[in-house]
Amino acid sequence: MRCIVTFALLLLLPLSGQDKAGTEKTPDKPQPNPTNLKVLKVTTRPEVIQIMHTFTAGLGTQCNYCHVQGNYASDENPKKETARRMIHMVQEINGKFPDGKMLVTCYTCHRGETQPKTAPEPKPPA
Repeated sequence: MRCIVTFALLLLLPLSGQDKAGTEKTPDKPQPNPTNLKVLKVTTRPEVIQIMHTFTAGLGTQCNYCHVQGNYASDENPKKETARRMIHMVQEINGKFPDGKMLVTCYTCHRGETQPKTAPEPKPPA
């Protein structure tokens, strides 16, 4: 059964990408640059997206964990203010290293979890 479904999808996929005769796709309108940035020192959408991907990976979450869905500039979600404090803390720690490298990230403590890991996982009994 799975083979039949896969075969049907393979047949339909090339058709789904074709435009109807006489119509052209309209180019996507450019997305505006982010607003309401209080801690991040970036100005373009690609820079913010790249940074946000590191946050979501470090905490194992999606954007709506800190942001209001569809309104990323909104401050209604209280986790957004917590994130700002954490970003500031990480910037302050990294600023104290003489080599200027980013040695501490969200993942340093969170390890893909919303709550920071404050101790190593217990080892199973031998």
